This record gives sequence, C-alpha cells and structure tokens, in this order.
Amino acid sequence: MLETWIPLIAGFVLLVAGGELLVRGAVQAAERLGVSPLVIGLTLVGFGTSMPELVTSVQAGLSGSPGIAYGNIVGSNIANILLIGGISALICPVIVAEGALRRDAALMLGVATTFAALAFALPMGRVLGVIFVAALVTYIVLVIRQERNTDAHGAIHDKSAALLQADPGLGRPSRRRGLILPLLLALAGLGLVVLGGALLVDGAVALARAFGIGETVIGLTIVAVGTSMPELVTSVIAALKRQGDVAFGNIVGSNIYNILGIGGTTALIAPGAVPPEITAFDAPLMVGVSALLVVFAATARRVDRWEGLALLAGYGAYLYLLWP
Repeated sequence: MLETWIPLIAGFVLLVAGGELLVRGAVQAAERLGVSPLVIGLTLVGFGTSMPELVTSVQAGLSGSPGIAYGNIVGSNIANILLIGGISALICPVIVAEGALRRDAALMLGVATTFAALAFALPMGRVLGVIFVAALVTYIVLVIRQERNTDAHGAIHDKSAALLQADPGLGRPSRRRGLILPLLLALAGLGLVVLGGALLVDGAVALARAFGIGETVIGLTIVAVGTSMPELVTSVIAALKRQGDVAFGNIVGSNIYNILGIGGTTALIAPGAVPPEITAFDAPLMVGVSALLVVFAATARRVDRWEGLALLAGYGAYLYLLWP
C-alpha cells in the first residue's frame, strides 16, 4: 500500500514546490527584461497556481490515461466551485465585483458549456487545442488592454492577487540584475514539476488498480483536489483577510485557465477523446455548478455563508455518487 501512496504524495509535493520555483524564476526573469508588472501579474503569476493541473493532465495524456487527464480538468473545476468556493464563503461571504461577474463569470460558464458540448461530439484533437489556447491568449490580451485603462479589475487580476497574498515574495522586485539565476531557478522548477507530474500520474494509476476503481474516478477526485490545493490555499488566505472578491476571482480565473489553457494544451500535445463517463455526467455537472455559482453571485453580488454550505454539501453528494 505504501508503494502506491508514496509516489502520489511525492508527486503532489514536487508539483507544488516546482511550481513555486518555476513561477518565481519566470517572474524575476521577466522583471529584469523590463516586462510590465501588469503583464507579469496577469500571465506568469496568474498562471502559477494552474501549473499542477497543466503538467498532470499533459503527463496523463501522454501516458495514455485520458480519464486522469480530463478528469483532472473537469474535477478541478467542480472542486474549485463546490469545495473551494464553499469553504471560502463559509469563512467570509464572497463579495462579487461587477466586472468579474459580467465578463469573467459569464466567460467561465460559456467555456464550460463549450467544452462539454465539444467533448460530447468530438475527440479533443489538435485543431480544438489550438482554438482553445488561442481563445485564452485573446482573452488575456483583452484583459490587459482593459485593465490598463481602468481601475476595475477582473478574475485574472484577482487570481494573481490571491497568489501574491499567499506568497508576498513574488511581488517584491529583485535588486539583482542578472538573468542566469532566475532562469536556473525556473528550469529547476520546471524539472520538479515534470517529475512530480509523472509520479502523480503513476501513483494515481497504481491506486486505481489497487482498489479496482476506474482511473477516471481517481482523476476526478484525488488528482483533481490535489492539483487544486494551490487554489484552495490562496482562496482561503484571501477569505481570511476578508477579501472575498479576490477569492471569487481566483476561482473563476482558475476555471477559465483550466478549460482553455490546460484543456487546449493537453489536446495539442496528447490529442484524444474525453472518456464517455465524463461527457455523460461530469462535464454537464461542471456546467451546472458553474451556472449555480453565477446565480449565487448575481443575487446581491455576493455568495453568502448558507450558499457556501450548500456548495460544500453539493461536493459531498458528488463524491458519494462517484465512489463505489
């Protein structure tokens, strides 16, 4: 049993530690190349907490485990809303900014619906991968342009802000000027992330075999929650600091990144069909809980504690339905 759990736990640890080093090195390198703080925040920092999902899904796709690859994406989005959103709202009612609701939450619901429909009808091939990644790049460019000209901030900014609150060192400009150390730091982080992703996938496959549980269930639950730990930590810290709007933006921004960025990259590198059990149940459920979050957020522009409790109860019911 230890031989099954040790690679899984080691994979999680390496993913988080490697992601931290990768983002820190990339941010320092970008600063020294003169990239603006806004662009760094909305790209490198904003994408930082999604690195575990990205590497794990790509590794699983390359290893011939689409249930883990796409279960991780769909399961992470469900966990972000029901588990992380529920915990955040219980700690502190989540205030919703108008911009995050109108632009970002609506986009989150739109891309979830698009993914569910396309996954049901088509395999996730490289053409769809290009479209998804291009859509994410277009979205980020539009967000950068809008936020340069206004004081209002949306979900991607809040996703970055949540990570900076959890790790204030990322927001401190470095006084050193050389590029070699940041690049070495980023490369070391990348190596740890790749190794961690491989260990996690191997451990998840071994766990599924040991317990006679489908890889898809493992991907939707253990792997999805494990790779969502950075989002959980950053959202909880934001909620504890009474910044529920940052927690909401972090969840919404992460879900957009997961579908467009991680789903698109996985389709590009390891094209394949989404398992039918995901297209039949979990992907439509992802759309449903995304719509539920939008409804909760639209009422009085906040997610109250009782709504957070309802989200958590929903996640408990989801786990009960999945596990045999």
